[in-house]
Amino acid sequence: MPESTVGRPDASTVTVAGRPQLIPVSPTHQIDQRRLQDYLRDDLGLDGDISLQQFRGGQSNPTYLIRSGPRLLVLRKKPSGVLLASAHAIDREFAILNALAGSDVPVPRVLHLCQDETVLGQAFYLMEFLDGRVFTDECLPACSPSERRALYDSMNAVLASLHSIDFRSLGLENFGRPSGYLARQISRWSQQYTASEVADCEEMNLLTAWLTRHVPERDESSIVHGDFRLGNLLFHLREPTVIGVLDWELSTIGHPLADLAYNCQIYRLDAPDGTPPRLPAGMPTESEYLNAYCRRTGRAGIDHWEFYLAFSFFRTAAIAAGVYRRALSGNAADNTALDRGSRYVHFARVGWRVAQDSA
Repeated sequence: MPESTVGRPDASTVTVAGRPQLIPVSPTHQIDQRRLQDYLRDDLGLDGDISLQQFRGGQSNPTYLIRSGPRLLVLRKKPSGVLLASAHAIDREFAILNALAGSDVPVPRVLHLCQDETVLGQAFYLMEFLDGRVFTDECLPACSPSERRALYDSMNAVLASLHSIDFRSLGLENFGRPSGYLARQISRWSQQYTASEVADCEEMNLLTAWLTRHVPERDESSIVHGDFRLGNLLFHLREPTVIGVLDWELSTIGHPLADLAYNCQIYRLDAPDGTPPRLPAGMPTESEYLNAYCRRTGRAGIDHWEFYLAFSFFRTAAIAAGVYRRALSGNAADNTALDRGSRYVHFARVGWRVAQDSA
């Protein structure tokens, strides 16, 4: 159950079978295994020795597989080092996963949250292990056209289900403010971008100013995942069906179309050399994907679509800049972070182009 990657995926992050790939715990993310074993015994009654491996991939919170005899658990924790304010929200991940248990959105069952940093140096939580497939290449090159379409349709259905949930009925009325999400996000991520102290990018500055001036008047609110994409979904081993939505670090109460736009970045994100995206056979077009979402959520259509797309690239650029800063500081969760994070400039340029095209 790996976590988020920033930017286009790397096919090497999964095995040939599509299961998440496990590697030895990296030197950067070593934890006191004996201390953890004692904690699990004393607080969870887990007897016996444990072994640890790390899930490959992800740029934020390191994730581990714990083996104790036949039992498998997943541990996610904050990374070591100095962290940006409000980043790596382990407690929020735990809260939303716990709230969504039993809903129409499939999630792994969470078991325990530890906010005592004396145990492992940072807060962490434990959840069940789900055995499934992860597809990190959004073009799904190993799939047939019919399976490709079915996988995308399942992803679309899960996102529509998430946005259709009455968050108040789940006790999440305090999980985020139900109004003003877009303006707050623009302010937050521009501050995070500045705090990352990476080389300045003119397109990022232009995009930030444009977004600030063009926030749509109509506001909406729902649960938003914040990083909803194919690589954060766990699929059934044999069927094109989502069995688990992963990596809820950026979840909150926010605008559902911001979530949808992020999910649709593949339709607009060209390669760094300017090569436009090409859709493989069976993959729905952007229009088809949006129409399916609208049908499932009861929408007549989507106004200001380019704004939400431009916003999604702006936020992705800001996140990538933070990944780049952690990589430069040696605290990234994955050894590909330096390359992935450096692409913040490309994301900003794509977002600025989308904004200009909306005129």
